[in-house]
Amino acid sequence: MNQFTKKKHFIGIDISKDHLDLALVNEEDIGVFKDKKVENSFKGFNKIRNWLVKEKLRLDDCLFCMEHTGTYGLLLFAWLGQMEIDYCVEPALKIKRSLGLARGKNDQVDARRIAEYALTNRAKLSRFSLPSKLLLQIKQLLTYRDQQVKMKVSLKNSLKNHKQYQQILGSTKISNDISSQIDDCVYRIENIESEIKDLIKSDKELKKNFELATSVKGVGLVIAAFMLVTTNNFTSFENGRKYACYSGIAPFENASGKYQGKTQISHLANKRVKALLSSGANSAYKWDPEIKAYYERKIKEGKHHKLVINSIRCKLVNRVFAVVNRQTPYVNIYQQKFA
Repeated sequence: MNQFTKKKHFIGIDISKDHLDLALVNEEDIGVFKDKKVENSFKGFNKIRNWLVKEKLRLDDCLFCMEHTGTYGLLLFAWLGQMEIDYCVEPALKIKRSLGLARGKNDQVDARRIAEYALTNRAKLSRFSLPSKLLLQIKQLLTYRDQQVKMKVSLKNSLKNHKQYQQILGSTKISNDISSQIDDCVYRIENIESEIKDLIKSDKELKKNFELATSVKGVGLVIAAFMLVTTNNFTSFENGRKYACYSGIAPFENASGKYQGKTQISHLANKRVKALLSSGANSAYKWDPEIKAYYERKIKEGKHHKLVINSIRCKLVNRVFAVVNRQTPYVNIYQQKFA
């Protein structure tokens, strides 16, 4: 039996930067909501607890549900975990599609829809656990690194344009200034990567899984760190196939009746991880003889380049999950050809 089937009260929360809109619905009074609005702060969270006490509800009988909202919900997640209150965090699109056709919206209506979703789907929901502080630190550093990389690329493009002016005007002041900023970005990126390594090394389990992941050719520091964060150190996904679905690289059949469409990947994905896996696949093609042989064989069979690269992305994910599950590094098997 699912852990939430015995819950009696369901609270939907619409999270914004400054406020939380809540809607309470009971299993015995479906369609009857009680609304509340509080600040998105510890002061507001205490008001939630007082509100539930006033309604004479036991916290053990309550299930909180909300959408993924990035950093806006982190403080609330931490408070709910500290209070040992059951809560689940669901993708916004999943909630939206489950409710069918809906007209109009505001924060309070959204909170009611989330509460209704939790009540209807309680047997399918699972408890959300906030990643450890260490993983959150690594996630923050990865985000900061992405920002620095984007800034570096933008500055390099700008430098190319200003060098055209430099040829006409003869002044190097702006070009030199931009070059200096690029060097600063490179310095920050190197420091960030060094700090990520140090954080991973500080935890025995993280360090072990990181070393196992990076034993797969094509998987480096950034890809392995992202996988640690997005899988909660490989505890949130049962296997590589499910992570491939999350990353948007898993192929799905597209057929109905006599219609037989092409097998395609879904556009619903963590696009950052998807892009990183593309870089990893290209790297594996260069440095892994087995992957290179696979790529060349598929191209000769008439397969499109992007299709083969996607297959390699899936191979990388499955290899990483395999080495983590068996807790042994990946070993390349070379096939020797005899004359």
